[in-house]
Amino acid sequence: MKVLLAEDDRRLGKIIKHMLEKSGNQADWVMRGDEVADYLEASCYDVLILDWMMPGESGLDVCIHLRKKNYQGAIIMLTAKDLVEDKVRGLNSGADDYLIKPFEFEELYARLQALARRSNFPIQPDIMEIGDLRINCADKTVSMAGNIIQLTGREFQILHLLAQNIGSVVPREVIINRVWGIDDEITPNNLDAYIRLLRRKMDRPFAAPLIQNIRGIGYKLEGKNVC
Repeated sequence: MKVLLAEDDRRLGKIIKHMLEKSGNQADWVMRGDEVADYLEASCYDVLILDWMMPGESGLDVCIHLRKKNYQGAIIMLTAKDLVEDKVRGLNSGADDYLIKPFEFEELYARLQALARRSNFPIQPDIMEIGDLRINCADKTVSMAGNIIQLTGREFQILHLLAQNIGSVVPREVIINRVWGIDDEITPNNLDAYIRLLRRKMDRPFAAPLIQNIRGIGYKLEGKNVC
């Protein structure tokens, strides 16, 4: 299961992300409501967890705006508001479920699994092919025209993220948060250095460069026939 968590409580966010990953799931975490849309544009998630009260944009407003744009993903709202009218307001905003703080992780996880079973997102393929590039997501190996390319863990994560968004620009900030996490102090210059190393392995030995630098914005992977 792939989950996007929007929670501004640093301690709670760390705990939920850790427990989700410990349970064998993928979890991305943002601390502002106005960062959610960028992540949803960059990737598909089985469930979105929204804290009601967040800086930038409240979880309630995020939910309302997403549903107005016909977002079909599952959404669960987290909040300390326990009045019946608050629950009704949260569900009427477009949330599929509502969980009151404090809560046990086991209850949250059970609700996430129930929502994920009703999710419309397709299962992510184990093998992604882009021209001569072949990415095995199960064993995290990469080959080009049959030649194995040795990548570090970070390099694989960057390539995989770009491949998931083939032909679309992925902003630097999204790459940093997705690959290193919200608490890491990596800078855009550090990211650019990683990209240079990745391109040296991916592009230079072969005829057609795949990774494009979109000046001032981010990076994208060029190609066709992702499967």
